[in-house]
Amino acid sequence: MNLHTIDTGLFKLDGGAMFGVVPKTIWNRTNPADENNMCTWAMRCLLVEDGDRLILIDTGIGDKQDEKFFSHYYLHGDDTMDKSLAAKGFHRDDITDVFLTHLHFDHVGGAVKRVGDKLRPAFKNAFYWSNKDHWEWATNPNDREKASFLKENILPIQGSGQLRFINSVDGVQFAKNFKVKFAYGHTEAMMLPLLNYKGHEVLYMADLLPSVGHLPMPYVMAYDMFPLKTLTEKKIILTEALEKQYILYLEHDAINECCTLQQTEKGIRIKETFNLNIL
Repeated sequence: MNLHTIDTGLFKLDGGAMFGVVPKTIWNRTNPADENNMCTWAMRCLLVEDGDRLILIDTGIGDKQDEKFFSHYYLHGDDTMDKSLAAKGFHRDDITDVFLTHLHFDHVGGAVKRVGDKLRPAFKNAFYWSNKDHWEWATNPNDREKASFLKENILPIQGSGQLRFINSVDGVQFAKNFKVKFAYGHTEAMMLPLLNYKGHEVLYMADLLPSVGHLPMPYVMAYDMFPLKTLTEKKIILTEALEKQYILYLEHDAINECCTLQQTEKGIRIKETFNLNIL
């Protein structure tokens, strides 16, 4: 197996929303806000070479929305999906599988592209993987979350015939060195890939742990549908990660790509931060 970091650009979200009940005087130390109270976040995907499969985990926000939509999120940076794939020697047509941790717009937007007046899968040779519980949740959204589940990001995948579902069983095997953990606090049945890589276990954190600044247990996003569930899941998964020495791969941390953990008098905290390519 080989793993490749795929950066798709940076965007901004409200700092208060990202840290929930934690006061700005605290979170601003690690994630400084601009004059609009917005903090910068990455949209860091992961490319997995596993035998004859080339699996892309998440797709970033994409580029098909209108100017008004993108104006809310201040997209910036030089990275794009195509540039990052090309830097690793790949093209989007090489992708065999697109694994979607969940269907919020910043994770699935790049899965669909606009071709003239039509919306088509952006990875024409790939199967797209979700799970039935999350798909039902996303296609029949609650009023609070529906702004994150955009039909134009989701329904063209189903219409293409390329959609496949993973069983919603914790620890299910997706590929030879690729298992799936499930989390339910951020949204229904979010999937967290657990990858066996060069003698290490790499856990793709998606939105369970957006950044190293979210490591303290009470630091839970206001975006989470069930924050107390997130709190419980963080305790379980971070304790497991500490005990089993997982490497955590951070999708949204604009500075830190990966981290390991240690136990301190204040609780579980960072041990080291580093880029995946040092492994």
